[in-house]
Amino acid sequence: MAELLQVCVICRDKTFALQSKQPVVKSHNIRKWAFCNLQNVTIDCCSLQMAGSDMTFVAKVDSSTLTRKPTMKWLKGKWLDLASKAGKHLQFKETYDRNTKIYTYEMKIIKVVPGDAGGYRCEVSAKDVCDSSTFEISVEGEDAGEDEGDLDFSALLKKKPEKEEPEIDVWELLKSAHPSEYEKIAFKYGITDLRGMLKRLKKMKEEPKHSEAFLKRLESCYTVEKGKKIVLSCEVVDPNVQVKWLKNGQEIKPSAKYVMEANGNIRTLTINKTNLADDAAYECVVGEDKCSTEVYVKEPPVTITKLMDDYHVVVGERVEFEIEVSEEGAHVVWLIQKDKDSTKYRFKKDGKKHTFVILEATLDDAGMYHAWTNGGHTKGELEVEEKELEVLQDIADLTVKATDQAVFKCEVSDEKVTGKWFKDGVEVLASERIKMTHVGRFHRLIIDDVKPEDAGDYTFVPDGYALSLSAKLNFLDPPKIHLDTTGNMVSQNTIIVVAGNKLRLDVEITGEPAPTCVWSRGEQVRPITDTEGRVRVEARKDLSCFVIEGAERGDEGNYTICVTNPAGEDKAMLFVKIVDVPDPPENVKCTGVGEDCATIVWEPPKFDGGAPIKGYLMERKKKGSSRWTKLNFDVYESTTYEAKRMIEGILYEMRVFAVNSIGLSQPSLNSKPFMPIAPTSEPTRLTVHDVTDSTCSLRWLAPEKIGAGGLDGYIIEYCKEGDTEWVAANKDLCEKQGFVVRGLPVGEKINFRVVAVNIAGRSLPAILSQPMSVFALEHPKIRLPRDLRTKYIRKVGDKINLTIPFQGKPHPVATWLKDGKPLDPKMVNVRSTNVDTILFIRSAERDHSGTYELTLKIENMEDKASIVIRVIERPGPPQNVRVTDVWGFNAALEWDPPKDDGNSEITGYTIQKADMKTKEWFTIYEHNRRTNCTASDLIMGNEYMFQVYSENLCGLSEEPRLSKNTALIAKTGLDYKPNPYKEKDMACAPKFTQPLVDKSVVAGYSAAISCSVRGFPKPKIVWMKNRMIIGEDPKFLMQNNQGVLTLNIRKPSTFDGGKYSCMAVNELGQDEVECKLDVRSKNEENSGMEKFGNEENF
Repeated sequence: MAELLQVCVICRDKTFALQSKQPVVKSHNIRKWAFCNLQNVTIDCCSLQMAGSDMTFVAKVDSSTLTRKPTMKWLKGKWLDLASKAGKHLQFKETYDRNTKIYTYEMKIIKVVPGDAGGYRCEVSAKDVCDSSTFEISVEGEDAGEDEGDLDFSALLKKKPEKEEPEIDVWELLKSAHPSEYEKIAFKYGITDLRGMLKRLKKMKEEPKHSEAFLKRLESCYTVEKGKKIVLSCEVVDPNVQVKWLKNGQEIKPSAKYVMEANGNIRTLTINKTNLADDAAYECVVGEDKCSTEVYVKEPPVTITKLMDDYHVVVGERVEFEIEVSEEGAHVVWLIQKDKDSTKYRFKKDGKKHTFVILEATLDDAGMYHAWTNGGHTKGELEVEEKELEVLQDIADLTVKATDQAVFKCEVSDEKVTGKWFKDGVEVLASERIKMTHVGRFHRLIIDDVKPEDAGDYTFVPDGYALSLSAKLNFLDPPKIHLDTTGNMVSQNTIIVVAGNKLRLDVEITGEPAPTCVWSRGEQVRPITDTEGRVRVEARKDLSCFVIEGAERGDEGNYTICVTNPAGEDKAMLFVKIVDVPDPPENVKCTGVGEDCATIVWEPPKFDGGAPIKGYLMERKKKGSSRWTKLNFDVYESTTYEAKRMIEGILYEMRVFAVNSIGLSQPSLNSKPFMPIAPTSEPTRLTVHDVTDSTCSLRWLAPEKIGAGGLDGYIIEYCKEGDTEWVAANKDLCEKQGFVVRGLPVGEKINFRVVAVNIAGRSLPAILSQPMSVFALEHPKIRLPRDLRTKYIRKVGDKINLTIPFQGKPHPVATWLKDGKPLDPKMVNVRSTNVDTILFIRSAERDHSGTYELTLKIENMEDKASIVIRVIERPGPPQNVRVTDVWGFNAALEWDPPKDDGNSEITGYTIQKADMKTKEWFTIYEHNRRTNCTASDLIMGNEYMFQVYSENLCGLSEEPRLSKNTALIAKTGLDYKPNPYKEKDMACAPKFTQPLVDKSVVAGYSAAISCSVRGFPKPKIVWMKNRMIIGEDPKFLMQNNQGVLTLNIRKPSTFDGGKYSCMAVNELGQDEVECKLDVRSKNEENSGMEKFGNEENF
């Protein structure tokens, strides 16, 4: 496939095209792309008359198969980058056609001079591939001027023979030239750093001494772009000799930047990631001999990050063309198309910003403006227009009142300009009230005695110009609020609204211009501006509507309407009163009850609804019922009410309603339940049960009449004989019909009485008939039966009933504990009297076993006794019954004691045997106390099995334990010879059943490689990287799970890439597998994804 190549030479806006065919450049691992080579072009002043004219070179690149934009460089000679020479004389341009995906690169030489002659080269690169094309320029007739003669098209079309000129090396010219010609050569070939080159030339001119140490010396100079890698190479005679590398006379030490290599006779120095500091002289030293070279580092081009904008101005305006470049301090060349006065131009630099300023633009300044850097170009167009008629003073809007004078005035730049006045598009004619004047640059329209019909839009149109000046005349009428006092108004500016109803207030407003209406509430600064919602303001023509949907108590207050326009303002205040039913009464409660009545009180409601409270209505219901009964139909004015005709013993609840002129309130909260009841009768048969030196035990019976209020408890009171002050013996109500009064004085006579209490209060007291005397204590004593002084044993399921008598005064308190903890009433029942205590277990279980402790206590005196109860059951079978030996007609048996002995000691074992043929069991031993025995008198030729029972105080175990093996009584004269057993040899050398697989991972993300191996004995595993054993590096984690081998690499970097191998070794041999691990950087991953996306787009 071939691409069409075009090389264009442009001279004085005349274009000549040459065409040729050029094949597509191909390179391995790089996608196919086309680059257009440039043909040699010769400029002959005599024949082509090209001296002093412009010339343009065009190169085109097809990027349809490229993943990124190619980079183009224009070079002169071998190394001079023309991007640094961009300016007025040399210009570059780059365009891109999105349809054909072709980049077009142009180099334009303005006014060709003889110094432009020489060899040129254009290089294009994309990623890691580069291609170039060379061409020659020769200029004849140095004295030819720009305006001398016209182009001879017939001569241009004639084919001239191309001159073959050798490629010029600037260094060779400088070496052979006379010092007086150095500046001329520098000017001709665009050398900027002449002094630096002369210093290096001086070193290069030094004749090196002839030496046998080098077969091939370093090149005279090397050129490299900043950030790229460069390799310096020479060849020595002795392959084993050691060399030193010097930079500006200083020895270079090996590092990641400087890599020194020796390969046979070749010695190389690699400089990675070059920078400007690497631009120096380098030497390779062997003993006393050395060879030197120069390395030139080229900086990357400066690109334009913000392009120039176009401007459209009028004469006299200031123009600022601004661009931004990629680096601060960069050199920017500004170019214009024509020679202009440079005194009105200014150049500014601010970091990366560069600005070209034209102070006052003229018509001559119109055109294209260019900005060039060594790596980019941008342009902007300036359009300048003539000044139009300038309005020095525009017409202003007027607002006047009736009978006032209105004057419209404007000023234009030209005194001779006339014009006409229009009102609403109709020409204004002069009259007695309306006058029009023109004095110099001023034009006036005067209207006397302004009337409402004079309001409108006024326009002045200058004659001969597409210009008009407009203003508006506003007629003022002060605003006025017209309130309608009918309807909801009950008094001046007061509106009453029932809660829940809608208020809509339409207020008529007049004024010119239309006034602005603002509603606000009370002292609030923030106005009411909502046009939607519950409280809103609606605007209509000549009306302002204030709306409250579903009025609430919080809406009550003063509201202000304020209307304003330029003529003034007007205000009106309204008071909105919200009336509602009152709040429910509070704190409804019952303060007293009788047998069929109750007294109820409550508090008035906090809010009366805006109207006085007229009275209350009461209701009652039974608790649990939903049916309320009204107690009054007429309004009851007091806050205390006595409810009657109630049933004693029934719980009731009350609620109250408040009433005002609006209606009935919500009901109050229900009162607490109360019950109409009466106190009980007095307790009966009050007697003294026991008396000590400080206590007295009383007993009594319940009252004969308790009533519906029930009985909550009793209060016991006492007083000394002769006193009238009764002291309560119990703080809390006593629910039992007995009580022990403590802390009584010894030897005193005490009166006692008991009062029954319920919800209705205290009953009449039951008084002891005569006072009681307090006497001494008797220590508690437990009379433990003899059979309970030792261990008490019972079987599981038996009933346990223990009665333990005791004595003491006053009556002691008996407390039982089991193993130091209180008894569980679900497991053990205890019943105590004044003289004994009974412990009863209906069905004994093994959990009932333990030590039971009885404590008998009288005040601070006590007595204790302990009873050990053991509940036993049958044991479990023996463990591990086995035949240990067989000889003659005998067999030896052994076994282990049972795990569960039934909570009792094992007293013996019962052993039985059975023939394997009949399987009938026969007892051979009973009550055998040992855990082994010998079974005798066995029949020859029979095989026996055995079973053993455990035995304790409860009897034999429920199940026997069979022997694990049997006893075979062999017949004499028989010799059994079993076949020999040969164990299989499992040994084998290591063998990988699953190899390692090549893998590619992204740097920073943990990775793992796996394989599997088999072998016996278990092989030793060795992991290696690039044939180096991986030790105890924490970055690597080696795992072996049932022969599956895994190497985990934690967050690998690019340095962790390489060949990984795994070796398995045992005494029978070894085996090895390997794989390649490629670690990609994140940038490569991102660029790969971008490349993939670009490929999809292509």
